[in-house]
Amino acid sequence: MNSHSSEDVDEYASDNDASSVPLLRDENVFDKKPARKMDAEPSLSNFKVLYVLTQLCGLTMIALVGSWIGAHMGGLGGTDNPSLEFNWHPLLMTIGLIFLYGNSILVYRGFRNMRKKTLKLAHASIHMGAFILTVIALKTVFDSHNLAKPDPIPNMYSLHSWLGLSAVIIFSMQYVAGFVAFLVPGMKESFKIALMPLHVYFGLFGFVLAIASALMGLTEKAIFAKLYPELLSSGAMANMCGVLFVVFGGLVVYLATESTYKRKPLPEDTVLLTGASN
Repeated sequence: MNSHSSEDVDEYASDNDASSVPLLRDENVFDKKPARKMDAEPSLSNFKVLYVLTQLCGLTMIALVGSWIGAHMGGLGGTDNPSLEFNWHPLLMTIGLIFLYGNSILVYRGFRNMRKKTLKLAHASIHMGAFILTVIALKTVFDSHNLAKPDPIPNMYSLHSWLGLSAVIIFSMQYVAGFVAFLVPGMKESFKIALMPLHVYFGLFGFVLAIASALMGLTEKAIFAKLYPELLSSGAMANMCGVLFVVFGGLVVYLATESTYKRKPLPEDTVLLTGASN
């Protein structure tokens, strides 16, 4: 891996994909027209439609979860009412570990005409927002168990809790590793090249795991609340939330892995690579 030259540093050259095409030093770094013409490609017209559809699906997903909580689960509460405090958990996890996580993955392709450095900062900032909401969501669920009366409810006994915590751990490790490798100055290029495929893979893996955990959590809550098998309106809303989780997750994974939607490097990115002045 140490044999890679600076031309091979995919992390600087394209979006977070291990298969990025290396940049060439003889590229005219000041000719900005070819990079800006990429939006005229037919495949990107499809991308824009699917990207907007993904955002609409995500926002609808959040609204539906909030409506389900408000209409059928009693709304939101604090530590004085542990059962209502729990309801923060699905809402904040939906916003943080699903919607924001998915958008963090797509930021490089969704805002492809922005400079790579700006996209890196946006990627890290969205991740941080998702992390904060996830921590709060975890606190609310542990509070709802530990403060339950007359007896506390056991923690970490279900498959949902095991996989959910696994998704949070993967997400957190991804954030730390990505921040140190790609934002902190001075990291060796060979290390970045080696880490990038793992960063891409585990980013998507953690996201899919979060979706799977959310589906199990919805089912678990619906069963505990006895919303099945009659499939009343509350049960139907829970099922619709799950369907939107799957659709949103599927769209994010497709947009993030379809090679024709890959972000092409801008001349400014090449300048960063070669050390030329702006």
